[in-house]
Amino acid sequence: MSLEIVKATLPQTNLQHESADYVKKREELRHAELELMRQREKVAALRRALPQGATVHDYTFEEGPADLAAGDAPIRTVRLSELFSAPGRALIVYHLMFGKRQATPCPMCTGLIDGFNGNAIHLAENVDLAIVAAADPAALRAHARTRGWDKLRLLSSGSSNFKYDLGSEDREGNQDSEISVFTRDADGTVRHFYSAHPKLASGVNERGLDLLWSLWNLLDLTPQGRPNWYAKLDYPEKAQASHA
Repeated sequence: MSLEIVKATLPQTNLQHESADYVKKREELRHAELELMRQREKVAALRRALPQGATVHDYTFEEGPADLAAGDAPIRTVRLSELFSAPGRALIVYHLMFGKRQATPCPMCTGLIDGFNGNAIHLAENVDLAIVAAADPAALRAHARTRGWDKLRLLSSGSSNFKYDLGSEDREGNQDSEISVFTRDADGTVRHFYSAHPKLASGVNERGLDLLWSLWNLLDLTPQGRPNWYAKLDYPEKAQASHA
């Protein structure tokens, strides 16, 4: 295949000095990316086609003021069914690993939620979104202030069985992460639609939520790929280096 023919199928760049071998391999990669896109769409279609989910208890949560800067009082009780802002909308709930046996907020969950906060105004056009943790409202809100989570609904589930029933907490209070989607029937009945867990299978412990976090997808674009790395709540060594 000539360089001209191959480049005609590769609209990504107009660079003049790419080798024929590079262009050929990039074209093969583009086809692989197309296959991946179609597989993602197939998976999404299978998800949308799930049978009607189980009805769930109308769990109660504790919630502080909508304005994160307004302090932590008053604390009100809100039900799961009340988290839907309009008929026909889905509710997405992220289970933050924080509270009970998890004394410190999970750094990986925190990094993921950082991105949710940035996308919250866009998501609000289509779905409702809430962050649920087992931590008490004051502790959850204090952590949220350090992250600037000013566009997210923050709920404490500490007094309910919500996280245990959905599988993100065990009987001893050990926490795990998860994302869950709920729907509400016309009569107000709330149903579980879908949940995803980082553990996809035995030996696949932290990949189940990869598509939700752009960090991993951006790293996958680079020659180095994903490093053997774990997120932190802070990077003081980077701040020190920048002032050296």
